[in-house]
Amino acid sequence: ELGKPLGVGILSAALKKGVLGEDGYAQMLQHTTKLNKVGSQLAEMKGVHAMTDVTGFGLAGHLLEMCRGAKLSADVALGSLPLIEAAAGFAAQGIATGASARNWSGYGSEIDWPAGAADWQRAMVSDPQTSGGLLVSCAPDSVQEVLGAFADAGFEQAALIGNMGSPAPASGTPLLRFAQA
Repeated sequence: ELGKPLGVGILSAALKKGVLGEDGYAQMLQHTTKLNKVGSQLAEMKGVHAMTDVTGFGLAGHLLEMCRGAKLSADVALGSLPLIEAAAGFAAQGIATGASARNWSGYGSEIDWPAGAADWQRAMVSDPQTSGGLLVSCAPDSVQEVLGAFADAGFEQAALIGNMGSPAPASGTPLLRFAQA
């Protein structure tokens, strides 16, 4: 599960370019100032296996680290990712941070990326987050409990984004697979 929507870095890039309006700025502040206090509650749940905050390496980079640590691969549905709507719009216009491209350059070879996915979607998953959301790996029977804890703490956009579980493939094979659905 992912606790906050992606796109804070893209909003900051739009701010630096002078194209982020008042509403976008308010969204950026809303997401960066919402603290992940729910993490302590999640950490005590029996079904939670791993948790990290999504920061400078973006969702893809932090999920890859979880995969490596667990020696598992992961599947993520691009359509399930919570996104800051304004950020997705800016990304579709080609606005992204330089770090996003550097992130992808550093770890993209470890990712199976769908041929039909748009460049803006890749920018969203590699977007460095300031005060990003919590990325939680949990047992399937704990998903609703984890989502409930997020909702109770005011993280309305928290979502199940995919699954981990198959053993890590042979060396040189992607650990992380994204799909369009």
